[in-house]
Amino acid sequence: MRSAYSVETVRAAERALMARLPEGALMQRAAAGLAAACAELLGRVYGSRVVLLVGSGDNGGDALYAGARLARRGAGVTAVLLAPERAHAGGLAALRRAGGAVAAAESAEGLIERADLVVDGIVGIGGKGGLRPEAEALAGVAGRSPAAVVAVDLPSGVEADTGEVRGAAVRADLTVTFGTYKPGLLIDPAREYAGVVRLVGIGLELPPEPELQALQHADVARLLPVPAGESDKYRRGVVGIAAGSARYPGAAVLAVSGALRGGAGAVRYVGPAQEAVIARFPETLVSDRGPAKAGRVQAWVVGPGAGDDAATVAEVLAANVPVLLDADGLRLAERDAVRGRTAPTLMTPHAGEAAALLGVRREEVEGARLAAVRELAAAYRATVLLKGSTTLVADAGGGAVRVNATGTSWLATAGSGDVLSGLGGSLLAAGLPALDAGSAAAYLHGLAGRFAANGAPVGAHDVAERIPEAWRDVRAL
Repeated sequence: MRSAYSVETVRAAERALMARLPEGALMQRAAAGLAAACAELLGRVYGSRVVLLVGSGDNGGDALYAGARLARRGAGVTAVLLAPERAHAGGLAALRRAGGAVAAAESAEGLIERADLVVDGIVGIGGKGGLRPEAEALAGVAGRSPAAVVAVDLPSGVEADTGEVRGAAVRADLTVTFGTYKPGLLIDPAREYAGVVRLVGIGLELPPEPELQALQHADVARLLPVPAGESDKYRRGVVGIAAGSARYPGAAVLAVSGALRGGAGAVRYVGPAQEAVIARFPETLVSDRGPAKAGRVQAWVVGPGAGDDAATVAEVLAANVPVLLDADGLRLAERDAVRGRTAPTLMTPHAGEAAALLGVRREEVEGARLAAVRELAAAYRATVLLKGSTTLVADAGGGAVRVNATGTSWLATAGSGDVLSGLGGSLLAAGLPALDAGSAAAYLHGLAGRFAANGAPVGAHDVAERIPEAWRDVRAL
């Protein structure tokens, strides 16, 4: 599992460690890791041309010390000082002793254009609000040059705690981060600026509860239900699907397709698309008596393709079992009905739906995804899965937010969310808590999307059909 911690937590851990180490030892650890990553990226260090963009903080010191190490291996290293009077004195002296050069910002453009590698040490993890004009100009030159760009700890101009990008920022090919991941390295839009992220351990002692968690295969494998020898279809859980309408029967079919592959033992369908569902999935149990009289279920999915059927949404929310609320159900559900539920609720909006629920513009949600998912979870007292390029899952009770990045941009296709809803509902019915069900569903769904697309356009039904392959891939470890 990848864990990310806030700037405040990281700085407290650094202060505690520095109190036990000789002066400068922690920076030397970071610089050694940074230099090793730069050397690996260059391939051949001797004779290479390296430009350091150096600000006034510790990130600039890390860059200078790393540059000194590269210079001692034969690289031609030049430091461009954006604040010469405040550059890290020890790092600057080390670079000069190693044969490195120093240049003014005014002459940097030509250096960057001829460089093999540019190291971004402009702003540290406390930076806010984008780059200043001088730094913005240099970042633009670096972005247009053929040089590889390596960011120190995180790209300058992105916000470490939130993943927000409020102005110009460096776009890195590689980010070398120290001690732990920072939330901004795992959440869009900042994640897009980070490139490949490499973690360098420096010995930080961090608390057990991070700000953010990114599950890996092994973590998801531990969550997935596995039938015991005495299991039957009812013991494995039954998920109810209240979805579809005369206008959108396909939503029901796709939600059922996801549910059938999600670990529950049986799927009950309630709604006007019974004929379409049975024609595609004859194993589905169907009912025309409404959710309350459909038979026993361990969880409900409601909303995909529901149109304006507010009565069915209200009926499902009144059930004393976990409920996954998606699509039209998000619009039709009364906030107080969701807040008043005693059983778990998992809401699965995309950015536009989240914006409507919060009463803000979509761009505000997309630019501040972490804040939006937390606000929505608190407002509805529900677990919220905010879909997107990096899907976030926030629990109603707070705690670490889960981030998922297994997906592909090809998943932005009609019906993909319906498959995810059925999959998540099935995991709820199988007994997973809402946070785990949402996290595992997003992970499997994204992996299935990758397998189905393989670099080409894909339909939602293709994604559903690859869920078993994704499940096996996760369990294979």
